[in-house]
Amino acid sequence: MSETTQSMSDEFSQNTSDIDTQAPTAGTGHVFPCEGCGADLQFSIGVQSLKCPYCGFTKQLEFDPEITVEEQDYAATLEQIATWRSDKSDQTSGLREVPCSSCGAKVQFQGTLTSSSCAYCGVPLQIEDVHDADDRVPVDGVLAFRVDRKKAHTALADWVKSRWFAPNRFKKEGVEGKFSGLYTPYWTFDSLTTTHYDGQRGDYYYVTVGSGKNKRRVRKTRWSPASGTFQRFFDDELVVAASGVPVKRLDALQPWPLRDCKPFNQEMLAGFLARTYDVELEAGFGIAKLRFDEAIEADVRSHIGGDTQRIHSIDTQYNAITYKHLLLPIWMMGYRYANKVYQVVVNATTAEVQGDRPYSWVKITMAVIAGLAAAGGFAFLASR
Repeated sequence: MSETTQSMSDEFSQNTSDIDTQAPTAGTGHVFPCEGCGADLQFSIGVQSLKCPYCGFTKQLEFDPEITVEEQDYAATLEQIATWRSDKSDQTSGLREVPCSSCGAKVQFQGTLTSSSCAYCGVPLQIEDVHDADDRVPVDGVLAFRVDRKKAHTALADWVKSRWFAPNRFKKEGVEGKFSGLYTPYWTFDSLTTTHYDGQRGDYYYVTVGSGKNKRRVRKTRWSPASGTFQRFFDDELVVAASGVPVKRLDALQPWPLRDCKPFNQEMLAGFLARTYDVELEAGFGIAKLRFDEAIEADVRSHIGGDTQRIHSIDTQYNAITYKHLLLPIWMMGYRYANKVYQVVVNATTAEVQGDRPYSWVKITMAVIAGLAAAGGFAFLASR
């Protein structure tokens, strides 16, 4: 077993209390002192406010109801990004950053660093590598944790029991490991698109050919020209802004209650790690645009109509492009089963669980045999 895998195994075997009630460790950034005892306040999931892990003092977070998470101008940001980064925003003041020496993930934290291992690969973080966060595109909004660690474990237990084709021992024993709570960076993109298309509409018709016993119907296609222009508005297309993460699993955690996002507030990060984005803004829109193009092609086929379509050209203009930089909360766990490491993620607002799991090849083989037997039975009955 490699040293990295052993570290992951040791980390995954620990059971600890929620991050918002852990004793702080090294790596202090901007802190929020308790008015009762002077200790560092941390964001408490249960009361949705800052709470002292020692004396229980709570401090309510204050949000101006008139201030909402605003859309940002994509084109203007790309034009000004070089100078924009040179002017450090007040929104990022007090944030610290620490890189993982194993997988390269960079995480930010506010207040004291309350987790000493990487949430992505389990390797211990080197606290001496903590430094001030680089100037980055500011965070626009944060969605607070609403599912605590206990509820995340309950959701995970239900998920394990519901897995078809999982080994019986796995479903009986469940999953043991440590959840790490962290904020994951996302981009959202809006755009009003105008599309002109040119193609052909195909309508099926049938003709009879041959004679006598050789007579048969043949399907043919009648083609007619089709072209047109239409508009479509895309709203809040989510793109994971971190590399080296289980993107498909994170995408499957949707939908998120994005309307509950609050304007960025440093206090909401107190006691949690926040992964910094390494998928740049322009690259993020490139990912979103691929999805837009796929949806637009489906729209074009729908507009052409008929039984089949030929598309000669699609010309789309993307207008009024806006974006938001959001931090969304997830619980992440790596666990071991039969000497293999698996990973699960939990949406910390809806308790949706996605992840990897072991399979029982005995159950799969039995299911395949049963399916083939059923198909053979239906075929036999049909032939009779």
